[in-house]
Amino acid sequence: MRGGWRQRPWLLGTIVGAVLLLPAGAAAQRGGPSVEQRLQRLERLMSSSAMMDLMEGVQRLQTELQELRGEVEQQTFTVEQLRQRQRELYLDVDRRLRRMEAGAPRSPGVAAAPQAPVAAARPPVSAPTARPRATGPAQQAGVMPAPAASSIDPVKEQAAYQRAFNLLKEGRYDQAANAFNNFLAEFDGGIYADNAQYWLGEAYYVTRQFEPALAEFQKLMEKYPASSKLTHAMLKVGYIYDEMGDEARARQTLGELVTNHPKTTAARLADERLRRMKQEGR
Repeated sequence: MRGGWRQRPWLLGTIVGAVLLLPAGAAAQRGGPSVEQRLQRLERLMSSSAMMDLMEGVQRLQTELQELRGEVEQQTFTVEQLRQRQRELYLDVDRRLRRMEAGAPRSPGVAAAPQAPVAAARPPVSAPTARPRATGPAQQAGVMPAPAASSIDPVKEQAAYQRAFNLLKEGRYDQAANAFNNFLAEFDGGIYADNAQYWLGEAYYVTRQFEPALAEFQKLMEKYPASSKLTHAMLKVGYIYDEMGDEARARQTLGELVTNHPKTTAARLADERLRRMKQEGR
């Protein structure tokens, strides 16, 4: 049936021969159809190609469906690979950032550095009594560290940051955004605050929530101008302006990044984006 009667002439010859060999008298004695009638019936059956065409069409559809399923599986695998690559990039960037911070650590102890000149001018006192009970010239000079920074538990801060970052790596972006928001509310001014601010913007950016992402990246630029994440935040601001159709601001932001931070990876990416916008006539 798959190829049709026309592709099997030997079968047609066999059937026709069998019909012709039937004794005409026996058919006539039974009052059945004549040889000519039987041949006409066979011709009608063989000429009725609609059913065979329908079967062939069904087979073609089944083949195409299998091919489409294969393509969907391939696309699904490719998307999953891209997601995994994105998570690996997040992990790699954060690992490098930690190494940088390990080379030049920022800790609550750094915030207390301004006390050194005052301590040299007066009898030394222990740290626990110096902060809450300091009076006189030192207090008036404003050299005491901020209470919020000195009260942050670095172990607790690091654990909270890692939990939020793990959610981001796993692709649970909404939960990651909530976790980074809670982190910044609890550990504002901590050693991971600028990182958390950047990844909060990233959690919005990867889900194409451009307006909140823009606000968070700009907040990092304003609050943490010395952050190692500054150039990447500027890059994402330029990208977002371009995505939102504000090409003038996109060119301005990306241009400032290239001019002010020329030897950074973010500047190289910004320059590539500017060239592409120029090629596209934007």
